[in-house]
Amino acid sequence: MDKKVEKKLDDLFDFFREIDKEKLITRQTYLTGAVRYENDAEHAWHMAVMTLLLASYSNEKIDVLKTISMLLIHDLVEIYAGDTYAYAGVSREDQHNKESQSADKLFGMIPEEGKKLRALWDEFERADTPEARFAHTMDNIQPMMLNDYTRGKAWKEHEVHLHQILKRNEHTAEGSEVLFEYAKKKILAPHVGREVIDD
Repeated sequence: MDKKVEKKLDDLFDFFREIDKEKLITRQTYLTGAVRYENDAEHAWHMAVMTLLLASYSNEKIDVLKTISMLLIHDLVEIYAGDTYAYAGVSREDQHNKESQSADKLFGMIPEEGKKLRALWDEFERADTPEARFAHTMDNIQPMMLNDYTRGKAWKEHEVHLHQILKRNEHTAEGSEVLFEYAKKKILAPHVGREVIDD
């Protein structure tokens, strides 16, 4: 085998082993049935499948593969930065800075391919493209859906209130108005009363 090819593959497989640690990053969202918490890798897989089937509801035409790629890698940085619970009160700036340092370290393991992954991660963070906006919609609705399926168990445990959920989702409709309206009606309203959600 060519030595350059072998070195390239060594680096890639080192990276693949490193990202396996994403399966160890526990989120604060319960799986359906509330049997245990979800991990980051499960979260990414779930959103990827959702995107395959929900992409037609995007406000704008999106590149589905690019969006799925973005969703599959956006939480890899939590291998070093850890998961930040959506309602923990951590500033977005602090979270971004911590995760950006993690992105430098992780994607720096594979400099050539890492540039592409880092660009996707940065695009997700900026949320300034149709793909990034839709990815954020998925990133917000997927845990909301699981909270609904567990009768709001994590929300109750963390004493999360409706105003916090609505604040967290103030940009969710920018990726898909239809899906956010659906989520308000079918996911949030049964927990808090329809008249509150429609305000």
